[in-house]
Parts: sequence; structure tokens; C-alpha cells
Amino acid sequence: MTEPPRRALVTGGSRGIGRAVVAHLAGDGHAVVAAARSQDPLDRLAEEATARGWQVTPSVCDVTDEDAVHDLVAREGPFDIVVANAGLARSAPLERTSRADLEAHLAVNAVGVFTLLRTTVPAMRERGWGRAVVIASTAGVTGAPYTSAYTASKHAAVGLVRAISSEVAGTPVTANAVCPTFVDTDLTTVTLERIAATTGRTLDEARDALLARVALGRLVTPAEVAAAVAYLCSDLAAPINGQTLILDGGGSS
Repeated sequence: MTEPPRRALVTGGSRGIGRAVVAHLAGDGHAVVAAARSQDPLDRLAEEATARGWQVTPSVCDVTDEDAVHDLVAREGPFDIVVANAGLARSAPLERTSRADLEAHLAVNAVGVFTLLRTTVPAMRERGWGRAVVIASTAGVTGAPYTSAYTASKHAAVGLVRAISSEVAGTPVTANAVCPTFVDTDLTTVTLERIAATTGRTLDEARDALLARVALGRLVTPAEVAAAVAYLCSDLAAPINGQTLILDGGGSS
């Protein structure tokens, strides 16, 4: 790689988008701490990292636990790159969405992101370089039926990025959001199963109905999201701050 190796933290780093981000950053030569709530998938990631010669440190951490986040950063930091990827996604009509549902989404997708960036971004400013990237969603910039709790939390995450970016403007630190449409992950599979169960459709029919709402005509791949993240974490992306990079094939245009 042509850029100096950095130290990176990726939450929700053991599967899906997070795992792809870990792989991309580690493959670029960065030392990556992959955080997730469960040990087993982290162990599998560590085995793959060892086999590929990546510098990946697995760490169990729940982003809704403020003390755990602080302990992780104190133990493994400081970090030059922070990717807030840990997320929660459930869908239901508004009348079947409870306050507890909303609070659960906000706890992970908004408060968890706030805690992580509040704990890491000030140190980036002190050291004179940093990249904060939040994995949001097209739900952070537009609305969709049956996603009131999820959409509210992702709008909050995007708003947080915009506020933080205004504070670090003019410094070598940036904060941006990546907003993909549906991504080919286990989380989307669960969504498809829920659609099938509630509508009586087959999984294939549910998938077709989902893709009918996606201008791209297919699911975004985790590797495509990871590539966008890696770019925003690079020196070349220094002028990009406070932006929402939408990956949806033009559906939000």
C-alpha cells in the first residue's frame, strides 16, 4: 500500500458488512480491531486473519454498553480509523412498532454510534489525523414503509455525522456516512424471511418484491460497501467530510 498503515476499529466486525470492511482494511495493511458481541464469529475471523497474514485483533464489545466501549478504546486504541458498523434492523407496521422497539434501535444505531465517536474522534483531532465512517442506510436519508424505528435511528446517525463533521471541519479529521440500500447479508435474509412469513409469499417471491424497490436491480455486496468505506478512510478522501455516500444505483436521486 502507498499510504502508511493505520490502526482501525470496526464494530459489528465479525460478519456481513463489518467483516468485509475488516478484510479490506486489513488487506490494505492496516492493523484492525474487530469488535462484536459474540466470541465465536470473532474466533472464526481471527483464524482467517491468521491464515491470510492480516493484523486483526478480535474483541468482544457491545456498543450499547458505554463502559465496555471506553474500556475497548483504552485497551486497544488510540485509533486512526473508526468504522461504526454495529446495527439493529427490524421491520413492522407503525401500529405494531412499540416504544421499546424504537428505543432498541436508537440504542444501537444512534446512541451506540454517538458513544463510539465521542470516545475516539477527540483523540484523532489531538493526534492530527483521523477518519470516522458510519455505516448508515438509505433509510438514513429517505423513508420506507414498516421501518419507522429503523429509519428514525438511521436518520439520527446521519445527523450525528453531519454535526461531528462540522466540528472537525478544517482539520485532518473527517466524518462521513455510507448509506447502502439492501445488502446481501444475513440481516437481509432475515428481512426476506419476515416478509415471506407475514405475506404468505415464498422466499423467491419476497426477494423479487424487495428487489422491485431497488433501482440497482440487485442487492449491494458487502465488498462494495467495504470498498466505499476504505476510500473514505484514505488520504485521497481528505476533502470529503460530512457526506452521505449513497449506494443504491440511483434510487434516491
